[in-house]
Amino acid sequence: MENKRRSIGNTDGNLDEEEKKVKVEKAKDERIEDTGQSLLDKNPQNHKIHLLSIIGEIEGHENLGSNSKSTKYEHVLPKLASIEDSNEIDGVLILLNTMGGDVEAGLAIAEMIASLSKPTVSLVLGGSHSIGVPIAVSTDYSFVVPSGTMVIHPVRLNGMVIGVPQTFDYFKQIQDRITGFVVTHCGIEQERFEELMMETGFLTKDVGSILVGDEAVAEGLIDSTGGIKEAVGKLHEMIDAKVKEKIDNAD
Repeated sequence: MENKRRSIGNTDGNLDEEEKKVKVEKAKDERIEDTGQSLLDKNPQNHKIHLLSIIGEIEGHENLGSNSKSTKYEHVLPKLASIEDSNEIDGVLILLNTMGGDVEAGLAIAEMIASLSKPTVSLVLGGSHSIGVPIAVSTDYSFVVPSGTMVIHPVRLNGMVIGVPQTFDYFKQIQDRITGFVVTHCGIEQERFEELMMETGFLTKDVGSILVGDEAVAEGLIDSTGGIKEAVGKLHEMIDAKVKEKIDNAD
């Protein structure tokens, strides 16, 4: 009788553990669905990597329509701050497939990523256009898939524009901020970046350039071509190097 009771107790315990696992997996799925974020922690190295997705249009101070895929900067900024504050997160992987969006919001996200002390890697999938370019280059190392595109063009504003010198000065200040950030965080020269930005032969009825895969690497905008395997592998390598550096400094 005693053995039977123990058997029942063990079965209940196993059920509890299974229920916990199901709840954890469900919570992860809901997190991915709601925010495009997840924790990668099943790797042999036991590294905890935070996965952050920048998709659709980067939403700024105004809400986009309910049918638009968007990345909300008011969600991303607090999450980046919590990552910096956490001892549990070893690195950050950023996946990008964005058409661009609000300039101020995009630059804020890029500046936050660039200031993280944790190793960071970005991977451009599909495209990282317009204000997505500074975000793509804000990480410690960047990848683009062979078919991925980067669209570089001058800054634009929606709505009515008053044709006075002050307006054009304001445009220039915004553009200088974007250009300055990009050339500081990747290998492209400012003169070449501005040439690509003002190119007239790529975009129909517009100015700017489209760089695909290897072209973005050749221009010095992105570090390497590769996919998720290469991006995750590079991040593990950088995390290991950071751990070794801490140990060496402690000695």
